[in-house]
Amino acid sequence: MTIRLDSLKANTGARRRKLRKGRGIAAGQGASCGFGMRGQKSRSGRPTRPGFEGGQMPLYRRVPKLKHFPLVNPKAFTLINVSAFKELKADSTVNLDLLVKQGLVTKPKHPLKVLGNGNLKVKLTVHASAFTACARTKIEAAGGTCHLLA
Repeated sequence: MTIRLDSLKANTGARRRKLRKGRGIAAGQGASCGFGMRGQKSRSGRPTRPGFEGGQMPLYRRVPKLKHFPLVNPKAFTLINVSAFKELKADSTVNLDLLVKQGLVTKPKHPLKVLGNGNLKVKLTVHASAFTACARTKIEAAGGTCHLLA
C-alpha cells in the first residue's frame, strides 16, 4: 500500500473533541467553566503577566544578574607575551626579577603569567606562576622549558 497525503489519518484517540465550556451543567464545564467562583484568575483575558507574584518582588528581579557577579578571590597576574622574550639572550633563565631589570615589566605587583601572543625562536628557561597552553607550546617548540612556581 502506498502512502499518499489523502490517505493519512491520525491514530485513534490522538485527536480529542474540544471541550465546550459554559454550555450548562450537563456539559461538564458549565457556569464558571472550571475557573472557580470569582477573583482575578476567573476573569477573561490573561490574569497576570508571566512571573507576577502578586506585587511581591518577582524572582527574576530578586536574584543578581549574571554579568556582574563579583569574584570573591580574583586571581591577578602580571601579564607578558611570548613576543617580548625575543630580545633576551639564548639559554637565559627568565623570571619576574629579570623582566623588571630588562624593563619589559614595569609594575611587578602580581605573580607572572606568560601569554602566547607572538613568536619565539630563542631557547629559554621560563619560571612563572601560570602559562597559557599556547605559550607553553611555543616555549617548548623553541627548545626551552617552562617551570611553574608555587
